[in-house]
Amino acid sequence: MAAGVAIAYAGFCTAVIGRHRRRHARAGSLAQATAGATLVAYASQSGFAEQLALQTAQALRDAGEPTQLLSFADLEAGCLGHCRQALFVVSTTGEGDAPDSASGFARRLTAAAGPGGLRALRYGMLAVGDRSYANFCAFGHTLSAWLQRQHAQPLFDMVEVDNGDAGALRHWQNHLSALSGGAEIADWEKPRYADWLLHERRLLNPGSPGSPAFHLALVPAAGSVPAWQAGDIAEIGPRHAPAEVERMLAMLSLDGGTPVRCDGVATTLAQALATRIVLPDAHLAALAGVAPQRLADTLPPLPHREYSIASLPEDGRLELLVRQARHGDGRLGLASGWLTAHAEPGAAIALRIRANRAFHPPADDRPLILIGNGTGLAGLRAHLKARAAAGRYRNWLLFGERTAQHDAFHGDELAAWQAQGVLQRLDLVFSRDGGALRYVQDAVHASAGALREWVAAGAAIYVCGSLQGMAAGVNAALSEVLGEEALLRLGEQGRYRRDVY
Repeated sequence: MAAGVAIAYAGFCTAVIGRHRRRHARAGSLAQATAGATLVAYASQSGFAEQLALQTAQALRDAGEPTQLLSFADLEAGCLGHCRQALFVVSTTGEGDAPDSASGFARRLTAAAGPGGLRALRYGMLAVGDRSYANFCAFGHTLSAWLQRQHAQPLFDMVEVDNGDAGALRHWQNHLSALSGGAEIADWEKPRYADWLLHERRLLNPGSPGSPAFHLALVPAAGSVPAWQAGDIAEIGPRHAPAEVERMLAMLSLDGGTPVRCDGVATTLAQALATRIVLPDAHLAALAGVAPQRLADTLPPLPHREYSIASLPEDGRLELLVRQARHGDGRLGLASGWLTAHAEPGAAIALRIRANRAFHPPADDRPLILIGNGTGLAGLRAHLKARAAAGRYRNWLLFGERTAQHDAFHGDELAAWQAQGVLQRLDLVFSRDGGALRYVQDAVHASAGALREWVAAGAAIYVCGSLQGMAAGVNAALSEVLGEEALLRLGEQGRYRRDVY
């Protein structure tokens, strides 16, 4: 018996050491510097943040993005000063302390910043912590504040992970996909979707010079509408277009009607392939002759896509605002194509609601300044609905799109809110109509005095819309209007929040 225990223990130790060596080898290969690489830097106490950083770097590398992975212990002076883009994955230990490997970060990073600061650096932050502690994710907040004081620009609001929360990690992966140009990055943990039915699909901008944008309404197949708050996110499980599934079946000489089990459910091979990542043709052809069930088991599931919810549970349905995206070859984007073109009315849509605490409404009746562009109106619309229902009318919306004639999304509703006093001020900016103002950040500059007055009265600022262009432009405009230090304090107080994609 003793010999058996010893053998089992030895086998366990061998497996642990093997996993450690494999992880160390992968980390070593990712640590090599490459010109223009995105830096993934981690500070880990227990190893969890290190694991997430490794997965982050590998996902970017697999998506074709040059990446360098480094521990905080290995960050050298000057590294950040020459970096264009960095992702930080950091944990907090004890009552708000930095991990041991990052204990000297202030001295090293101050030296790295140099006299000009970090103006060229854009960064994202994944903060790992435990909400049962008073100073939740404190080191992530400290590091982010330091970076912004060195003039580095956040790509998006910090993603906080409470005890390994899978929803927060999927949100981080969604950002990684956006940073990789929409690359298919398989979910580290698949969402548990529910079935919703496509109840309504309506084109909002016929004749627009931009891509078609649709108002979608979905109702739960189970009948009862679940709870959510303004600011929450709909995670959609997309499906391939039928033509793409037929192409895969033809390449493999398989019958789409063959019964298989996929994700524990009996279905057909065609239905299963519609939910799987498509391999490049050369790799897909290598699977010719594989049994249908083995094929369904082998191909990884499609990653989810996130959309801001544009309605409240009291509306009796979940509403979205989705713009069609297209690849360079003209093909529709995966999720937008499924939602706006391929799914038939009444079709089942795989959907999961994810709480987005960082974008929930203010708890009091303070003034609210809402800024956004394009389909970012979805998240802002939900906030206006919530404010109207609560009788909180000190609201100001600054919104930008292409043309007033074709792209005034939900224009009648916004005008009605303004007439009712729900919107005390409404500034609409249309970039293709000419005139002095062209983008929403220009409206921020033009309204500098009023913005300072609203902020002095306690207003919170919520921004929703595109990461590229708008988010950075609005952040820069607010920084110039309010001052860098004042904007940083608003963020620390929870009065400056962003939901950008």
